[in-house]
Amino acid sequence: MEHYTASPQIPNNPSNPSHKLPRLTPRRRQPTPQNPLPVPETPELAQPPASNSITFSHPRRRILSPTDHTLFLESPTYKLVLSFIFTLAESVTDTPTSAIKDSDLSPTVQQILTVLEDSECLLAEYIPKDQGGSRFGNPRFRDYLDGLGTKHAAWHKSLGVSDPAAIEELSTYFMQSFGNRTRIDYGSGHELNFMLWLLCLYQLSILKRADFPALVLRIFTRYLKFMRLIQLTYYLEPAGSHGVWGLDDYQFLPFLFGSSQLLHHPYLRPRVVNQQLELDEYGRDYMYLDQVAFVNSVKNVEGLRWHSPMLDDISASKSWEKVYQGMKRMFVKEVLGKLPVMQHFLFGSLIAAEEGMGEEQESEGQDGESPEGEEVIVMKDGMKHVHTASSWGDCCGIKVPSSIGAAQEMKKRMGGDAGLRRVPFD
Repeated sequence: MEHYTASPQIPNNPSNPSHKLPRLTPRRRQPTPQNPLPVPETPELAQPPASNSITFSHPRRRILSPTDHTLFLESPTYKLVLSFIFTLAESVTDTPTSAIKDSDLSPTVQQILTVLEDSECLLAEYIPKDQGGSRFGNPRFRDYLDGLGTKHAAWHKSLGVSDPAAIEELSTYFMQSFGNRTRIDYGSGHELNFMLWLLCLYQLSILKRADFPALVLRIFTRYLKFMRLIQLTYYLEPAGSHGVWGLDDYQFLPFLFGSSQLLHHPYLRPRVVNQQLELDEYGRDYMYLDQVAFVNSVKNVEGLRWHSPMLDDISASKSWEKVYQGMKRMFVKEVLGKLPVMQHFLFGSLIAAEEGMGEEQESEGQDGESPEGEEVIVMKDGMKHVHTASSWGDCCGIKVPSSIGAAQEMKKRMGGDAGLRRVPFD
């Protein structure tokens, strides 16, 4: 006998289970995170002081503690430096380097170019010593700086600076523009000293506002090429280098001025830095691209993502405006805002210290060098300690050899443009 199981009865009005399913919401693009740091504005550049109000003085370090640094950041001198650098950057917005012709140069600008030419010619008298393949700074650099010291007075007189006290003040910034004599290194602080030298000439009304585009596109670019030659000759060590996590081992301002040049370029975008053909073609007209090309030429691996990841990250920006804004922020925070950089900043009469800032002891000498060749180091807490000229304190890490020196020494051994091996410090 067969048995049948009755099927369950289907309800006439079955319930709708859709309310038990989660609601589907359309995906929305996440808002781009905003940089918490505002874009620094350009303060109004003050007119040069009256000549009869200036009492010249030998520039000295006055930022000896975090308190001194805070006073500086709130001072008129901070605004003066910031306005000078940013006004220079704005003067070359959307302007290729080739736009400044020889006929556009004032006699003062032409004479400054002559000073840089003569400084470069002096290199031939101070051939670097054979260091047996060492990638560290060549001590012959000290002799070269001594040679500059015998020339700068006449050069300043050719620029119209005749007062011996004025020459002493200006020449201090000039001599600090090419690197540190004791450490045989170079960094953004020395680059800043060159700009302070130009600022002093502006404060004396020797340079005019009309000269600003030429200051960037002719004088600064000439200084940049000169410094590359010095680095290649004497293997200057990078001062305060962050290795691959820094923007550049030596320079900063080519990226600030260069991004202003490219601000509204019709077809070159930040990604162009990853295309060697474009770097070769447009580098001569745009400082940013020229500096990237130089960095590529002295590193031991190919590709920004390997040797300069920060530059590679910046290349992902959608516009040069973003890059330029970022460079302005970085100049304020990483150059003027960093005590290790600013503790070597020099104050005189033309670039005055704020009342209440520290006083450098007479025995320390300029840039923290004592008569015995010792260097006084100021820590973040304001405490001082001494490094001898022949050693490097554990508190400050080890000396970093020059990647340029590594490249040059490898070429000497291998001949020509042979490939380079990896250097663990890069």
